Amino acid sequence: MSKGNIGVTSNNIFPVIKKFLYSDHEIFLRELISNAVDATQKLKTLASVGDFKGELGDLTVRVLIDKDKKTLTVRDRGIGMTADEVNKYINEIAFSGAEEFVNKYKDKAEAIIGHFGLGFYSAFMVAKKVEIFTLSYAEDAKAVHWSCEGNPEYTMEDTVKADRGTDIVLHIDDEFTQYLEDATIENLLRKYCKFLPVEIAFGKKKDWKDGKQVELDEDNIINDVNPAWTRKPTELTDEDYDKFYHELYPMQMEEPLFHIHLNVDYPFHLTGILYFPKIKNNLDVHRNKIQLYCNQVYVTDEVENIVPEYLTLLHGVIDSPDIPLNVSRSYLQSDNNVKKISGYITKKVADKLAELFKADRENFEKKWDDVKMFIQFGMLTDEKFYEKAIGFALLKNLDGKYFTLDEYKAKVKEAQTDKDGNLVLLYAQDPDASYSYIQRAKEKGYDVLLMNGELDVHAMSQFEQKAEDYKLRFVRVDSDIIENIIKKEEAAKDNYSAEQKEGLRKAFESILPESEKLKYTVTCEAASADALPVFITQNEFMRRMKDMAAHQQGLSFYGQMPDSYTLVLNTNHPLIQALVAKMTEEQVEEKVEKKEENPTSNSESGQTSNNEVVLKTVYRLDGEDERLHQLTDIALLASGLLKGEALAKFVNRSVELL
Repeated sequence: MSKGNIGVTSNNIFPVIKKFLYSDHEIFLRELISNAVDATQKLKTLASVGDFKGELGDLTVRVLIDKDKKTLTVRDRGIGMTADEVNKYINEIAFSGAEEFVNKYKDKAEAIIGHFGLGFYSAFMVAKKVEIFTLSYAEDAKAVHWSCEGNPEYTMEDTVKADRGTDIVLHIDDEFTQYLEDATIENLLRKYCKFLPVEIAFGKKKDWKDGKQVELDEDNIINDVNPAWTRKPTELTDEDYDKFYHELYPMQMEEPLFHIHLNVDYPFHLTGILYFPKIKNNLDVHRNKIQLYCNQVYVTDEVENIVPEYLTLLHGVIDSPDIPLNVSRSYLQSDNNVKKISGYITKKVADKLAELFKADRENFEKKWDDVKMFIQFGMLTDEKFYEKAIGFALLKNLDGKYFTLDEYKAKVKEAQTDKDGNLVLLYAQDPDASYSYIQRAKEKGYDVLLMNGELDVHAMSQFEQKAEDYKLRFVRVDSDIIENIIKKEEAAKDNYSAEQKEGLRKAFESILPESEKLKYTVTCEAASADALPVFITQNEFMRRMKDMAAHQQGLSFYGQMPDSYTLVLNTNHPLIQALVAKMTEEQVEEKVEKKEENPTSNSESGQTSNNEVVLKTVYRLDGEDERLHQLTDIALLASGLLKGEALAKFVNRSVELL
């Protein structure tokens, strides 16, 4: 038997492992299983080239729990180790400057474990003692027993072992007894190891017989050694892809819309399958994520630094040995391989969507509403994706028909180009609430888009900014009277004086509801006689800003502002003209400050001030006139702004008027 000290330059390696990796201690099992699989794969390689001529036999990696001894064992029948190899790979850790290293990477468990070859030592996060029993595949090799109790001292001696391979035996610390529970270990194995290329067995399969669960003779194999992404697309059917999707996300009931199979060997290695899910709400966005693997070993589902943000809306698997998994996020973002991989995935996704659009447009349109958020998100955040997606991004009108932007511009160009050459695309967010405005637009021969998605407001702004061949504007159909939205000729006129309009405006203003959340302005417009007598509009810019504020923190200022509406009085409508006819005319005295030039004045301005009394004509309308209230309430009701007590009064008044 020999004793010694592990070859590190600092004695604090074990406190480092236990303290700074505490939050990620469960990865110890991933590391030990990965080592066992590597040892098994190496033996298979040696056998394939003739350097190992023995029988491979059963190569299953086994995980065993002994609750009485409080041990957890990972057993493989791989290449094993000689005493010299134990010295090289276990005792002589290539590790220098420990204190500086710890200060730099103390918050990055992945950096410490994988990058610095300390996978085996992660066992000490949960074990008070670790033993190795190993026998090399080499002829005449002697079995070795290595033992360490979580400090730099170890013992190593010859032992007897019947079979080649390695047993790693963890004596679980009293603080981590959950790792002696079958359910805990099986969950971790299924999380980290369910697609490893060597079978992983944990206990035996169980079945229900005579009302109780009994153990069968068959091994409980945790993993699928040949997952779909490692196979050629020609070998897989649509059913295979759907089956694998549910294998990845067992709680997902719906089928994916379509998939993309990734496979590239140069200038980097990457395989995987990405799925387009139906995204209905924010819960769906965050529930299932892309899973990142390295040679079929699960690493993380936090892939924000590896793929563009909008691609994180997809589901599926990415597997690449060329992504630096064990360094800081800032380095990850600047790594050339990561940038190339990100660019490749973006191109592959865009090309797949374009292919689907061209090959079967009818089917693509049926799925558009489900993939719309993803495509819009990509166009808004990635210029290269925008350039590809503009050819298959769709707009839907109120008749349920779909158009690309170019197709739609061609459709409405003649009718909806105003007198200044602006192409105006009308849209509605709530067709029921804007019904009367939509009908008025249709009477003019105009078409209206449905734009009620979470990102539609941002998408419209982007289309406007990038428009080259037209002066393009998206305008909500209820933002003004249609004659003002698309001006075809000079505005209509009326015969009323400014004083009459002022009196009319003040009369309506006096009866509008007061609220901190709502702000009303009253204006007079000379619309056509067949337009509504009174209607509500909302400024297009402010509405967009408030819509954007709901999804963009930098615009929260707009979200805190009250909703501003304009009550428009159509002075050419007979009902408004009847109200004007009822107005009373009065002459009132008003003091007016009159300024005159005075060359002899001592003042610096050379002006003197005199108050002058003038007679001013004022028009008044009785604020209690029921027609005033009724017209106002009809306008509020049409815009969904008449509620509660005001709505009840309107109903009662309507009945009385009848």
